[in-house]
Amino acid sequence: MKLETQVTETKNPQQRGREIGDRWAPQIRHTCALYLDFFSQVDIDPRQVRAIAESSLDALQGWCPELAEELTATAEGAGLPVWQLAALNARTEILAALAEATLGECSTAVYAPDTTDEAPRTLQTWDWHDALVPHGLLLQLTAATGLTVKLFTEFGMLGKIGVNSAGLGLHFNILHHRSDNASGGVPVHAVARRVLEEARNVDEAIELARSARVSASTVLTVFSRHNQRPRAASIEMSPQATALVLPGTDGWITHTNHFLAPELVTGDRTVDDTTHNRLAHVDAQRDAMRVGDLAQRARAFCGAEGEQAPICFHPDLHLAPQERWETLLTVAIDSERGDLLYRTGTPMALAENGYLRF
Repeated sequence: MKLETQVTETKNPQQRGREIGDRWAPQIRHTCALYLDFFSQVDIDPRQVRAIAESSLDALQGWCPELAEELTATAEGAGLPVWQLAALNARTEILAALAEATLGECSTAVYAPDTTDEAPRTLQTWDWHDALVPHGLLLQLTAATGLTVKLFTEFGMLGKIGVNSAGLGLHFNILHHRSDNASGGVPVHAVARRVLEEARNVDEAIELARSARVSASTVLTVFSRHNQRPRAASIEMSPQATALVLPGTDGWITHTNHFLAPELVTGDRTVDDTTHNRLAHVDAQRDAMRVGDLAQRARAFCGAEGEQAPICFHPDLHLAPQERWETLLTVAIDSERGDLLYRTGTPMALAENGYLRF
């Protein structure tokens, strides 16, 4: 995956969308085409893809008109039918329509004790189908709230992993629940984006997430650089309910791709047989990952197994594109300076080659 960067200063969502769409039109059109083909490969009817995309855009319009305006303007700037870009942004909602849940991906660890002013220490792998993401975007924007937001996302998608200038950071993992459905709720990637634009603390992030009617499940792990309570929380979202997982007494929150909140565990429908193994692996590294040095933390994240750790995915090129998984990005969040610290590839790639700051 090749990463590109953009800084946009306009607070107007239509101008911002047009600017992004104009500048990255080839990448956005390519990403949309890849996903539309992917939906066909996993046997989702194209008519259903469009129906869910349009319903999700309507839901977004009702929940956050400004983000719907930005999405529409981005499509216009990129020369795409609006429903196609809506389908990209609703890719989680479209995949939730499958009779059987797709595999999960991503492993997250956040150390945020509320007994110290020490900044949170975080790390996440972003694992996905390598064939779908030849390019990724690091975007800095100024929200209408006046907050500066830095985020990583796929081209044309509103949001994913990020941090804002109030010191609120957000990691993102997909989940699967029996209540997931094809009704086309607010795109979970848009929920992440709005949280980054508006929330100044964990309580505000929780309130925003709870206000969205979703049709697909995900977990947003949010945390603050300020010593507040709650200092961090995993916000597990599903159509049935939104529930919270708070740090343990040791200050850690870890998450992979299955529900942890007791009220939602019984409805978990992941078919990913790696998610429990990955969580057990991450939990076993907690003590070693408390170090402030990011390279050391990344090495500890992998543990003694290194590149062969269960949190590191390497694509099997003998498999079809929709069956291949790769750890495309390893990212930590510096909530004091409001930066993303990253390296494409696995945590071991970061440990051995260092990281970049955005």
